[in-house]
Amino acid sequence: MRRPIVAGNWKMNLDLASGRRLVLELRAALGAAPPLDVAIIPPAIYLFPMARAVADSPVMLGAQNCWRDSSGAFTGEVSAAMVKETGCTYVVLGHSERRHTIGPKDPAGGVHGENDALIAEKCVAALCAGLQPIVCVGETLEQRDGGETEAVLDRQIEGSLAGVTADRAKDLIVAYEPVWAIGTGRNASPEQAQASHAYIRGRLGRLFGQGTADDLRIQYGGSVKPENVVELMKCPDVDGALVGGASLKATDFAKIIEGCVRAKGI
Repeated sequence: MRRPIVAGNWKMNLDLASGRRLVLELRAALGAAPPLDVAIIPPAIYLFPMARAVADSPVMLGAQNCWRDSSGAFTGEVSAAMVKETGCTYVVLGHSERRHTIGPKDPAGGVHGENDALIAEKCVAALCAGLQPIVCVGETLEQRDGGETEAVLDRQIEGSLAGVTADRAKDLIVAYEPVWAIGTGRNASPEQAQASHAYIRGRLGRLFGQGTADDLRIQYGGSVKPENVVELMKCPDVDGALVGGASLKATDFAKIIEGCVRAKGI
């Protein structure tokens, strides 16, 4: 059985004091090492203090982004090696809020306009630095309504993982995040989530071999809450959650972790 992973993406939220308080509460709620991987993904400026906050606990650390080059004149960017040096295990790449070029008032968010080719370069850099990339893919509402979900997933998976070799692929995590379910209060039904996750696994199998794909973890991300986590995590191809807003409260995040454990029977 694939080991589930529940990761909390703080996005650009919390301050240092509230972040430390959240980690303290989360550590108390988790107690002994849980039977799944748990990570927090704070803003880059808080990686070092949060690394200290999670030290000697089962909580791991991830970054929200990294750059493709190892060094150079890239003002405002952080290399994968720098991220690794903070104590991170994971780095999120290709989140919809970085892919899209729409205005910040749109539910999809983001104004960065990152394309698959850039994400692929970042992914290779992260793997070379010893990080596990969480590569996000997913369709907009218009694309789903237009019957384009599988075509979008094909394009994003092939493009965002270009240059990743089969032997490196074992360190990947893919997060399916339907853009129409991020920050909107909507979420994919368990049937929709399972269908997309199964399709993604099949597509990964064609890229890296089915044996490798069967071992890869695919998270669901899109308005995951304590109220819906159990049904989503019961899906056989859903291997955990990439949690947004609900990860900003330790009690809610702990309930999501507990729900995942219960659903998976671990």
